[in-house]
Formats: sequence, structure tokens, C-alpha cells
Amino acid sequence: MGWKSTTGYIFFLGEAPISWSSIKEPVVTLSSCETKYVTACEETWQVAWLSSLIKDLKVDLTKKVKLLMDNKSIINLDWHLASHGRSKHIETNFHYIREQVNNGSLEIEHCRSKMQLINVLTKAMELDRFKNLRKLINVTSVNESLA
Repeated sequence: MGWKSTTGYIFFLGEAPISWSSIKEPVVTLSSCETKYVTACEETWQVAWLSSLIKDLKVDLTKKVKLLMDNKSIINLDWHLASHGRSKHIETNFHYIREQVNNGSLEIEHCRSKMQLINVLTKAMELDRFKNLRKLINVTSVNESLA
């Protein structure tokens, strides 16, 4: 039995969020690993588009784009070219991430789930945690900004 997950991303340029999304995945996946991989691939396409846009705007990026992931199995899939039993059903077009890492356009780094900023847009949570994550993405409520 498969499921659809709510996933998303937030991209920053310096300290400022410049692109974000939170959506119910359009495809049904068979495992959480596959869900994360589909999402990571969509994020990688967004990285490529944003990088192209930033170059067109004549902005020099001094740092490599980092994709922060809370799922170590996805990071392992990207670095280890060997076939994995649980990932055989993932279509080859999702290996675009590996290509971007190998050509130096992207770096994947582990981030603890508790510190994953996108959770503010995709998960239910306690108010204090919500406010903390919201602050980390430099978003304030209207009431706080008026005070």
C-alpha cells in the first residue's frame, strides 16, 4: 500500500528565503525512502533553475548549493552506486541528483529532522517549535512585526 506525503523545500540566498513550496506529492510512493528521493529530485530541479536564474542576474555564488536532508538512506543512495534492494523500484530519472552531485553543482548534507526548517510548512507541531522554526526562516507574524 502506498501513500502521498506532504513535502516541500525552502531555498535561501544568504539569510533570505527566496523560494519555497509545500505540496501533497502528486505520486503515490511505496516507501518513505522513495518519497524522500522523489522530493530530493524535485528540489534538485529547483536548484538547477534557481542557479540558472541567479547566473542570468549576474550574481556570483561563492558557495556550492547545499541540499540539507534528514534521511541518511537518501544520502547513501546518492553516494553509493551499488544497487540497493529497497531502491530498485525508483526510476532512473530520479538519479539526476547523483549526476548533479558528481558534476559539483550540488552538495548533500545531513540535517537532523528536528532542525529541518521545511517542517514548519509540512508538519503539525507544538506552538513553541513552530515559532522557533518560523524565526529561523526569518518570518515573523504580523502582530510581532507591528510591535
